[in-house]
Amino acid sequence: MGFEGAMPEISLSINGAPVTGTVEGRTLLVEFIRETMKLTGTHTGCDTSQCGACTVHLDGKAVKSCTMLAVQADGAEVTTIEGLAPEGEMNPMQQAFNDHHGLQCGFCTPGMVMRAMALVADNPDPTEAEVRHGLEGNICRCTGYQNIVAAVLDGAKALRG
Repeated sequence: MGFEGAMPEISLSINGAPVTGTVEGRTLLVEFIRETMKLTGTHTGCDTSQCGACTVHLDGKAVKSCTMLAVQADGAEVTTIEGLAPEGEMNPMQQAFNDHHGLQCGFCTPGMVMRAMALVADNPDPTEAEVRHGLEGNICRCTGYQNIVAAVLDGAKALRG
């Protein structure tokens, strides 16, 4: 007896809400989030872990959800971009991206914001160089990064209070 057709059931928390679902063993976490849970703020960009558009938090750490299987998130706490503003009011980092126009087309923005949030969770008062280094795994093809870096620095300051 093989595993062909096996459909594991997973249970996890997404943005604070308990979720249970049946997935194929090969289902990526990004697919589960977007297609099953209908949370489309997490984007699929390159499918090769290069661009970071799919970045979410898994148990508080930034991960690229296109490189992990949904079954690997079983029992975990996942936060998506939607989870940063559960009441519809922007999180300070989201507001900073808006204020500094740290976006153009917006495709990379959710992943950038999620990575920035993880960066300032680990380092609440980063330097410009530390922000640039911390965002290295996320690609923006529009802005040239200057406004993104300014947004992260301002967002970090706002989060510090």
